[in-house]
Amino acid sequence: MSVLVVGSIALDTVKTPLHEHADLLGGSASYAAVAASFFSPVKLVGVVGTDFPAEHLAFLQGRNIDLTGLQHAEGKTFRWSGEYMLDMNTRETRSVDLNVFEHFTPTLPASFAATPFVLLANIAPSLQGHVLDQMSRAQFVIADTMDLWINIARPDLEALLKRVDMLILNDGEARQLTGEHNLISAGHHIRAMGPRYVALKKGEHGCLLFGPDGEFFSCAAFPLENLHDPTGAGDTFAGGLAGYLAAHTTGPITFAQLKHAVVNGSVLASFNVEAFSLERLRTLQKEDIQHRYEAFRLLSQFELSR
Repeated sequence: MSVLVVGSIALDTVKTPLHEHADLLGGSASYAAVAASFFSPVKLVGVVGTDFPAEHLAFLQGRNIDLTGLQHAEGKTFRWSGEYMLDMNTRETRSVDLNVFEHFTPTLPASFAATPFVLLANIAPSLQGHVLDQMSRAQFVIADTMDLWINIARPDLEALLKRVDMLILNDGEARQLTGEHNLISAGHHIRAMGPRYVALKKGEHGCLLFGPDGEFFSCAAFPLENLHDPTGAGDTFAGGLAGYLAAHTTGPITFAQLKHAVVNGSVLASFNVEAFSLERLRTLQKEDIQHRYEAFRLLSQFELSR
């Protein structure tokens, strides 16, 4: 089954302690769509400007990503610039130029309205809700969010949480949204706000998954020595999770299936950070994903039950 991915498409400039690269393919939807495409067909909705490189479009199309819903607007593509500190966890945003993304309204082609799996990547919750208004029968809806929307659009976010099956956010955002310092309490609190499942990302420390009947799963992060660019790791995680679910689900979603999806999303994210932008995902093969999944399982010393 297909995954509908809606979010930002950007041109990034990223600086790390060792390197700096400009005009990289970026944006939440780009990372998520490419990650999901390793498992299932993807339908992408976003907006780019007249300066968006043709080679990036060709790359996305080559990944079995349907670009029928991609808007081409007059003007420049959304641009973001950031710098990572020596620990590669601390990041400073140097500039944000919304450009054509400032007036983006996601409009779904008729053929996208019945897509069974939906990933609402990081855009304003009002726009995420607008996407759901256009859907005819989504089987499973995943939403991502960030601290900005918790600060300036909380009522819209709270309304959205009642319409989605799963919310993905990081540990700091979970504490900000709930006022809970303890992440276990925060996860249960968010669950009570609407979504049946909650995934709390903890960066290099993995992910916590919460289910509707008190289920809980703690997933470690794959240990890496060579981390080149953390940009888009969370979006890659979300896309890999959504794509895995779409490829391996024939009935109602179970917590066991989500555990496998979380691990596969984590594996995709571990590859993504090994190079700038989506360069590592360009060369990645499905066999690489399976090999790292098995290595991940052995390192974690447990068997994921189906």
